[in-house]
Amino acid sequence: MRRLLKVARSCFYAWSAGEQARAARRAADDALAHEITVLHIASRCTYGVPRIHAELRRLDRRVNRKRVERIMRERDIAGVTRRKRRSLTRPAKEAVPAADLIGRDFTADGPGPETGR
Repeated sequence: MRRLLKVARSCFYAWSAGEQARAARRAADDALAHEITVLHIASRCTYGVPRIHAELRRLDRRVNRKRVERIMRERDIAGVTRRKRRSLTRPAKEAVPAADLIGRDFTADGPGPETGR
């Protein structure tokens, strides 16, 4: 199999030696995911990554925010996003633009900018 995939022998043995570490990491991620789920449900499913991370720190659980974000993303745990504010003043569809009382002229017919040579 190693020859078929053209992988060096040392790489294969390094990969197989890391299997135990990867399994331990998966178990730690599952335990953390359980804690995150409990906190998320306790917040009535409203807390997102920043608040979950803050709650974990308050419980003396030192964990990286990006790790919390990854675990929540993998398990489809999401907080509630506030609604975007709606503009209350909108122009009327039938409104006519005001007349230009000053008579401004923004055409570029005059001399151009100097080149500075």
